[in-house]
Amino acid sequence: MTTARLDKLVGAMIQDEGATSAFLGYRKFPGQCCLSVNEAVIHGIGDQRRLVLGDLIKIDIGVRYRGYVGDVAMTVAVGGCSSADQDLIDTTIRSLHAGIAAAVPGGRVAEIGRAVEKIVTAAGYGVVREFCGHGVGRTVHEEPQVPNYFDRTDKTVLVPGLTIAIEPMVTAGRSAVRLLDDNWTVVTADQSWSAHFEHTVLITETGAEILTKDGETPLY
Repeated sequence: MTTARLDKLVGAMIQDEGATSAFLGYRKFPGQCCLSVNEAVIHGIGDQRRLVLGDLIKIDIGVRYRGYVGDVAMTVAVGGCSSADQDLIDTTIRSLHAGIAAAVPGGRVAEIGRAVEKIVTAAGYGVVREFCGHGVGRTVHEEPQVPNYFDRTDKTVLVPGLTIAIEPMVTAGRSAVRLLDDNWTVVTADQSWSAHFEHTVLITETGAEILTKDGETPLY
């Protein structure tokens, strides 16, 4: 199918749940969700491109429901993928959960980035630095920013009640990215493929609670 068709399907599913897309119209974004294929890392727009066997598509969805926003993303291999691409996906998932494990009350936001970066760089992949996770609540992007690398200057402390989106963006090659002419789609500068996973997480008195999950078990 085309990514434009997939975008419409996502919009219909959101509507069926009594919610609305938090992305559609946000800063004039034209899609129901972000659909980024292969070298596209984030913020891709559904169009007439047809998905083919082996593509890696990053699906990033923001939903507004009863005044609050949830933000979630995953990378899907269309019909399967190579072992190298699967390792990229698996590493990104592991880095996401390492970041979530580091999100403890009284800890620093910087420790989330340290945990993510350690997993990614040990596997030989690149960490996108120009874009990062963020606070999320009544709007899509709130403070604090949540980088996927260790920023020693960031002294922000995690407190119970804070809700953040943790979202590693990992590249198979160099970490540098560039913006396409549509002023939305971010691709790797060296055209290497990428993976992106995200959960919305609540900081509680005892640790991090994943809010974007299917029942009691996260999808990834």
